[in-house]
Amino acid sequence: MKQCFVIPVYNHPHYLQALVQHLNGFELPIIMVNDGSEAECSQLLRQIAAENEQVELVEHEVNQGKGKAVMTGLLHAAASGFSHALQLDADGQHDWQDVQHFLDASRQNPEAMVIGQPVFDASVPKKRLYGRYATHIWVWINSLSLEIKDSMCGFRVYPLASTVNILKNAKFQPRMGFDTEILVRLKWENVPFVNVPTRVVYPENGISHFNVWRDNIGLTKAHSRLFAGMLLRLPKLLYHKVKG
Repeated sequence: MKQCFVIPVYNHPHYLQALVQHLNGFELPIIMVNDGSEAECSQLLRQIAAENEQVELVEHEVNQGKGKAVMTGLLHAAASGFSHALQLDADGQHDWQDVQHFLDASRQNPEAMVIGQPVFDASVPKKRLYGRYATHIWVWINSLSLEIKDSMCGFRVYPLASTVNILKNAKFQPRMGFDTEILVRLKWENVPFVNVPTRVVYPENGISHFNVWRDNIGLTKAHSRLFAGMLLRLPKLLYHKVKG
């Protein structure tokens, strides 16, 4: 098993240096994907990469969306010989103290997709919280499973062999819908899941790039495409459920 970190970044400069400093302690390579950030954040990313041997920076010339940034990072990790990639967002919402738990869960379950199961505090916006439940229901329908506890948490470990095979053979929503869609498609391929409870906060100076209209439309399209795909795969999915 060869593990690495994949960090998608789009105009999130506040926590980058502290995050990299924390991850350096694990002595694993860090692949940071600059998704067309503005000059301040881009300059900081290049400085971090120049000063840290563990950091490799991959850059998009223009913003292509979080999903596309994650895909770029995962494909780059696989091409570099890594077997597993821990994705961690750069917005300060995740509890970095849980990184070791995710790495351990992946080592103990190398075939599994390890996903964060958020434990929210009072800082979570209620609209965001209620919106997640609607997505959960669609995910359970489209995967014919309750195994995916939360499909929107950007704290997860990808088994790259099975993930890259799907990335190369499916079309994905390039922005916020990707996090959900890739999990459903992995479940369609009977990849096992491990859910790791982890604290999630919404920091005071946090920056969210979630666009209510654009990203909700994107999520709706993704769910519609997944529902159609589930119906086409229904015999196969039912077989897996009976066999399992």
